[in-house]
Amino acid sequence: MDITYASPSFSDLFSASMTSPATNTAATGNGSTTSRPVRIIPLKHPNLTRTSSSSFSSLPPQFPFSRWATKLRRMTWLEWIEFFLPCMRWIRTYKWREYLQADLMAGITVGVMLVPQSMSYAKLAGLQPIYGLYSGFVPLLVYGLFGSSRQLAVGPVALVSLLCSNVLSSIAEPSSELYTQLAILLALMVGILECIMGILRLGWLIRFISHSVISGFTTSSAIIIGLSQAKYFLGYNVVNSSKIIPLVKSIVAGADKFKWQPFLMGSIMLAILLTMKHLGKSRKQLRFLRAGGPLTAVVLGTIFVKIFHPSSISLVGDIPQGLPKFSVPKAFEYAESLIPTAALLTGVAILESVGIAKALAAKNGYELDSNQELVGLGISNVLGSFFSAYPTTGSFSRSAVNHESGAKSGISGIVSGIIVTCALLFFTPLFEYIPQCGLAAIVISAVIGLVDYDEAIFLWRVDKKDFLLWTITSITTLFFGIEVGVLVGVGVSLAFVIHESANPHIAVLGRLPGTTVYRNVEQYPEAYRYNGIVIVRIDAPIYFANTSYIKDRLREYELDVVNSTRRGPEVERIYFVILEMAPVTYIDSSAVQALKDLYQEYKLRGIQIAISNPSPEVLFTLSRSGVVDLIGKEWYFVRVHDAVQICLQRVQSLTGASNGSPGAPTFSEDKPSLFERLLKQRGENLSITDIESGIGRPPPSNSNNDKASSHLEPLLPKQQ
Repeated sequence: MDITYASPSFSDLFSASMTSPATNTAATGNGSTTSRPVRIIPLKHPNLTRTSSSSFSSLPPQFPFSRWATKLRRMTWLEWIEFFLPCMRWIRTYKWREYLQADLMAGITVGVMLVPQSMSYAKLAGLQPIYGLYSGFVPLLVYGLFGSSRQLAVGPVALVSLLCSNVLSSIAEPSSELYTQLAILLALMVGILECIMGILRLGWLIRFISHSVISGFTTSSAIIIGLSQAKYFLGYNVVNSSKIIPLVKSIVAGADKFKWQPFLMGSIMLAILLTMKHLGKSRKQLRFLRAGGPLTAVVLGTIFVKIFHPSSISLVGDIPQGLPKFSVPKAFEYAESLIPTAALLTGVAILESVGIAKALAAKNGYELDSNQELVGLGISNVLGSFFSAYPTTGSFSRSAVNHESGAKSGISGIVSGIIVTCALLFFTPLFEYIPQCGLAAIVISAVIGLVDYDEAIFLWRVDKKDFLLWTITSITTLFFGIEVGVLVGVGVSLAFVIHESANPHIAVLGRLPGTTVYRNVEQYPEAYRYNGIVIVRIDAPIYFANTSYIKDRLREYELDVVNSTRRGPEVERIYFVILEMAPVTYIDSSAVQALKDLYQEYKLRGIQIAISNPSPEVLFTLSRSGVVDLIGKEWYFVRVHDAVQICLQRVQSLTGASNGSPGAPTFSEDKPSLFERLLKQRGENLSITDIESGIGRPPPSNSNNDKASSHLEPLLPKQQ
C-alpha cells in the first residue's frame, strides 16, 4: 500500500500517520522554536500487479451486464420463480382476510369504469368499440400475473389510441379490416419491443426525457384529443388529424351542419362526468363517484335513447357478443413501416406506465423494478395481440382510482378483467344504444386532467430553461403533430443534457474561517484562498465531451480571475493547482490524456498539480494509465486540507528561497533545517499559526483579537 501526504482530522488517526519530510516551526513562550511534523493519513492506491479485486472491491465491472449476471447466478429457486412470475412476490405475503375485500372492491370499481372507457378509446383509435373491450380483457389478466406493480390499471388509454389513429389512418381506412389488422400487429410489435428493453435492462434510457417534456407533450395531446372528439358533439364529421390548425379549420368549415341535439346531450353528460369526478376527488366519502361517472353517463344516455329514439344522435351500433377467439396477427408486410410507430408507442407507454407504477409503489411501501415492469407490459401486449387487442399500457386515471379504492395486489386487475369478460359475454346487446356523444364526453373528461398549465407556471417561476423546454414541446405537438412533438421534445431534452454534461460546473474553493472545510468562494464570499494555490472542484464525470471545457476553465483560474480574500505568503503567480475530484465518478481515456497534457503544460510553467480525494474507480483508472506515477504519488491526498498544508509549506519555502523573485520552483523534498533557516534569513520569528493562516507577520499581542479572528487557527492541531 502506497502512502501520500495527508493530515489527520481526528486525534485517533495519529497512530496511522507518518511524518512528512516537510516540517513546521512554532514559536514557544521563551522565544525558541520547536519542530512540529506534518502528519499524514494513508491513501490506499490500487495494486495493479494483483489479479484479485481485494484492493478495490467497489470498482465497476468490466462488462455492463456483469453485475446483473452475478446477481442471477446467486438467485435461489424461489427468486427465479418470482423473476418469471412477479405475482409470487405478493402471493407469498398476501393477507387474504385483510386484503381480499379491498381488492375485490377496487377491481369492481375500476372494471365498471373501464368498460365504457375502453369503448370510447377504441373509437378514438379508429376501431370498432368491441376492440376496446378486447383490449381490456386478456392484457389485464396477463398483467396481473406478470406485472410487478400491484396498483397499476392496464388497458386502452387516450394518448396511445390517438397515436394509433394518426399513423394507421394514413395507411388504411379507419374501422376497415386492414386497419384493424394493423392495430393488432402494432400491439404485438410494441409488446416485443417492451420485452426486449426490459430483458436488456434498457429502461434507464427513458430517464433522459425530462418531466417538462412529458408535461408539455401531454398537455398539447389532451387538447388534440379533445378537439378530435368534437365531431360527436357537433353532429358532423371533422378531419382526422393530430395538428390543431386542420382540426380548427375543419370545425369552423362545417359550422353550417351543426346539430344542437348531440351537442346538448354531450354537454350534459360531460357536466355530469366532471361534477362526479370533482366530488370524488374532493370528498373521500364520495370517491366512488369518480369511478362511477363513466358508467352513469352511459346508462343515462342509453335510457334517454331507448325512450325518445332521437334520430339526430348517432349510436354505437351492433357490438358482437362473446369472447375474442385466438388468432395470429396478420399484415406482417407492413411491419417494417410500423417500426417507428411501435418505438414511439413503446416510449410513450413506458413514460406513462413506469412513472405511475413507481409512484404507486413508493406510496404503498414496496420496491418496483422498472425493467421487470417493462417485461410485464410487453407480455400483456404480446398475448393480447393474439386475442384481437390493440396496444395497451397503464392508465393514470384508472390507476389513481384503483389506488384510492384500496387495491393491495394484482387481484384487483384480475377482477377488472373478469368484469370486462362479463360485459363481453352478457351485456354487449345493451351497448348498441349508447350515444356516441356519451363516449366522446368520457374521453374529454378523462383528458381534461392532462392539461397541465399549472406546471408551466411553476416552471416559469423555478427554471426558465425547463419552461422553454415545456413551451417548445407543447407548441411543436400542437402545430406539427404528436409524432413531431415527441421527437422535438426528446431531441431538445437530450441537447440540454449534453450541454450540461459538456459544460460542467467547476468551482474555485476557499477555506471557511475557523474550519478545515473548503467551499465555493462564490457561494461563500467569506471563504479565503491562499496565495500561490488554486483549489478547483470539478462537479461532474470527466470524459471526451468536457475535457476541453475543463482545461480552458483551469487556465482561466490560473490567471486568478476569481476575486476573494487572500491569505499566505505574498507571491506573484500560481505554483500549485489542487483538483478536488470527490464529485468525479468516472474518467475516460480522453480525460486521462487531457490530464497528461495539462501536467506537461503546467510543468513547463513551474506549476504542480495535486489531486484530492479521487474515488476508487477514478484512482484505479489513473493508476492503470500511468497518471499517478507521472504526477507523483506524493501529490495525491485524502482531503483538500491535506493538500493545502503541503502546498502552503512549499510556497512558504519558495518565497523564502527566492527572496521575492518569481523564479520557477523545483519540487523537491524540503529539509526541516532549511525551512527554519529560511525563516531566520527573513528576520521573522513567525509562529505556525501565522504561516498556515497566511498572515505573514508576527501575531498580534492582544489575546482578545486572537479569539475574535477565526482565520488565525492552525491548519493542524498542535502536539502537546
